[in-house]
Amino acid sequence: MAERMIVIGGDAAGMSAASQARRRRDRSELEIVAFERGHFTSYSACGIPYWVSGLVEERDELIARDPKTFRDDFGIEVRTRHEVTAIDLDRREVLARDLDGGGEVRAGFDTLVYATGASPVQPDWARDDVSGVFGVQTLDDGAALIGWLEREPRPRRAVVVGGGYVGVEMAEALVQRGLSVQLVEQADQPMSTVDPDMGELVADAMRATGIGVRTGLQVTGLQERDGRISAVVTNEGPIPADVVVLGLGVRPNTALAEAAGLPIGPSGAVRTDRRMRVPGVPGVWAAGDCVESLHRVSGMPVHIPLGTHANKQGRIAGINIGGGYATFPGVIGTAVTKVCELEVGRTGLRERDAREAGFEFVTVLAQSTNRAGYYPGSRPMTVKLIAERPSGRLLGAQIVGWSEAAKRIDALAVALWNGMTVDEMTALDLGYAPPYAPVWDPVLIAARKAVDALAAV
Repeated sequence: MAERMIVIGGDAAGMSAASQARRRRDRSELEIVAFERGHFTSYSACGIPYWVSGLVEERDELIARDPKTFRDDFGIEVRTRHEVTAIDLDRREVLARDLDGGGEVRAGFDTLVYATGASPVQPDWARDDVSGVFGVQTLDDGAALIGWLEREPRPRRAVVVGGGYVGVEMAEALVQRGLSVQLVEQADQPMSTVDPDMGELVADAMRATGIGVRTGLQVTGLQERDGRISAVVTNEGPIPADVVVLGLGVRPNTALAEAAGLPIGPSGAVRTDRRMRVPGVPGVWAAGDCVESLHRVSGMPVHIPLGTHANKQGRIAGINIGGGYATFPGVIGTAVTKVCELEVGRTGLRERDAREAGFEFVTVLAQSTNRAGYYPGSRPMTVKLIAERPSGRLLGAQIVGWSEAAKRIDALAVALWNGMTVDEMTALDLGYAPPYAPVWDPVLIAARKAVDALAAV
């Protein structure tokens, strides 16, 4: 009889693992069954704000592979609208509930891939009985929000709660749909993934586009009228709203793992080894937003939920399950986003991360432009570097600027990944032409400034 591989979670990590395992083992050797509580598989949750804005016209443009494709082309059975409710490691089986048809299903496994992702943070005040309050984690969430925005009476005032990636991207999407938007953030600035000085640049640019940015504000409740949202209540008073979008971050979805006795790491996510095996539990693997990873700079376990990590981790798990050998080397947290025309990039450690990890360091801010100053479309760019003292090793970098700004973080990420010093970085042979960069690229200017700061200490 063929072995059976059960996958819990039908998005990036889970289906990458299933696909890679199938490429190495045919249907006669390995039966693969994936349980997904939603309606869709292998879709881009990161694309939802652009669908809401109208930039992406159709929902299906965000779907990479549907269940039929997995079944017909890969021989992978996907059971959508099935939520796994328990894992029995002794009996080697999972229990799943059919969310549409009712009833329960038991399925045994030889190999289990835990890829449950992350769950959005939803405070007590975000009640289900108030219409017009939305998360944006799934395609169903996106469809519900679009439906509300297109329903009469059309919403005119939006409040986005939370100033992380989802919050700023949704603020942009709602502005593009013609709504008046207020973004509410409990911290002193949006984008907590960058340092406060860089976050303030983001806040200033958002305000310049017409988005109201209210920082240092705590949401305490909601007001409604006739069952519809009418205001968000804060410690400084109510903010009128016809629609509310929650962007308060996510937590690793570990409830099933904890109940089954799988090990949870200090970050609150599932622990794995470098091959994505769950230690001490034979035949069980985990990948994606539910697991913790090693930070290559700090050396500490971290939970950084990004689609880039999830796809890589799922691929590595699938290779190993299929009989190959692969390892996941860790993360440095490289990410980019945009809000209207402003671009933001970051990699490695922030200042507070470096302090918590025990590093001595210097920081520099370098002001430059995205193109040669005389070339049309030249816009300002701020690059921040954090370098270890006295070695000069790069610890982290952040960029805030306009066109061609964000993807420059990739050059800094490669330098960081390979342990380069800022002195070594000053000699990087980067591309130059007036339409793309000044003769001294902003990355090189920042590296030179960091070298000078280290010499001055």
